[in-house]
Amino acid sequence: MSEAVKVTKPSHVLAIVCAGICLANLDLFIVNVALPNIAHDFGDAGLDDLSWILNGYAIVYASLLVFFGRLAERHRRDLSFLLGIAIFTAASAACAIADGVWTLVAFRLVQAAGAALMTPTSLGLLLASYAPERRAGAVRTWTAIGGLAAALGPVVGGVLLTASWRWIFIVNVPIGLAALVVGWRMLPRVPGHDVPRPDAWGAALVTLGVAALTFALVKVNEWGWSSPGIGLAFAAAVFFLGSFIVHCLRAKNPLVEPGLFRIRTFVGASLAMAPFAVAFGAMLLSIVLWEQGTWGWSALKSGLAIAPGPLLVPIVSLLIAGRLIQRFGPAPVIALGLLSFAAGGAWWAMAATLEPHYATVIGGMTLIGAGTGLCLPTMMGTATGALPASSFATGSGVINMIRQTGMAVGVAAFVAIIGTPGSPLERLVAFRHAWWAMAAVVALGLVPALLLRRAGTKAANASPLAANPQPS
Repeated sequence: MSEAVKVTKPSHVLAIVCAGICLANLDLFIVNVALPNIAHDFGDAGLDDLSWILNGYAIVYASLLVFFGRLAERHRRDLSFLLGIAIFTAASAACAIADGVWTLVAFRLVQAAGAALMTPTSLGLLLASYAPERRAGAVRTWTAIGGLAAALGPVVGGVLLTASWRWIFIVNVPIGLAALVVGWRMLPRVPGHDVPRPDAWGAALVTLGVAALTFALVKVNEWGWSSPGIGLAFAAAVFFLGSFIVHCLRAKNPLVEPGLFRIRTFVGASLAMAPFAVAFGAMLLSIVLWEQGTWGWSALKSGLAIAPGPLLVPIVSLLIAGRLIQRFGPAPVIALGLLSFAAGGAWWAMAATLEPHYATVIGGMTLIGAGTGLCLPTMMGTATGALPASSFATGSGVINMIRQTGMAVGVAAFVAIIGTPGSPLERLVAFRHAWWAMAAVVALGLVPALLLRRAGTKAANASPLAANPQPS
């Protein structure tokens, strides 16, 4: 740990960088709640177009996380983190004055770029400030506080939407400005490492691949599975994503260092994260559309019903998950969390009716929130805890890239599953299918959790990256 890092207490660094994750998570939940209001304001825009307000953000965020993480490893982490907050804050102000769906999407892409710089550098600062044995706990706390911000999102969004959906973006501005001022004065100077420049071509390949896959899923109901356009989009997704993998394996300076995937704990957590993220993205959009579109609830009423789920994330993570991990290890805790999340999706599929009931939403959100509190911070902490110092930003970028890509795919898959039902009964059947699919997908994460059960500290320490802390 450098002398510069010792100037500021790790707990102070944690408090400052949590402002970044709070911005990103608060924005995520607020925007979901606001979609029906945005659609109405922009001439009843269709779900296909509206989904790009979420998916455009997720795709850019996911594809730039590793690129910016690698770029930030060459420079001072504190300055990179503050630049990310500045971009995110300015883009939020621009979103507030958007005059159409696609203008809003464009500003959301800039907002995503700021978040993509802010997230890995915040984790890089955090990991550099804590001793190795305390890093996993610090990351769990970072993730849990993000969950608390997410809990406030639906309620804050519901209150702000009584005035205008534009206020959901304006609220980011004072938070961002405060974080900039405090961060400039208090963050330690964490120097960069002498690592190669990041691979822009790899970032372009993964962006095009994820965008093509998402586009195909969103458009499949409108164009049909047999249409040439859908076939071409899926083929493009396979080509670009396949080229990305081959490029990473062969390039002298790949965007994602293959050596990361020789760290068994990192692999297990990453593979478990993928299905969880797909289900999480579908969950966020589905419950908002069901409450407001089927039951006719207001944004505030919807937000209050959703809030217990994300509110449980920090409570379960900080008070329960840590103790369970100490006693049983991370794999059983992740498995229990995934099962609880799947049970929440199954609850909605069995309990939802055309008659509105708070118990239906809260029951599912309670199971999902408890499950998320058990597995998400544990997966994040496990994946990043074994990383060498020079790969903090890159490794955390990879795990977050997987999470954001999964969420984009989840939103697109949900849109494809529900289609355009013509009657309330057809809508109920479509949503039930989507919720059962969500439960099944998240349960797939139980398989890679076995990797974590077999992985030990010695395996992580014996990895090529641990032995050679500067990837090339």
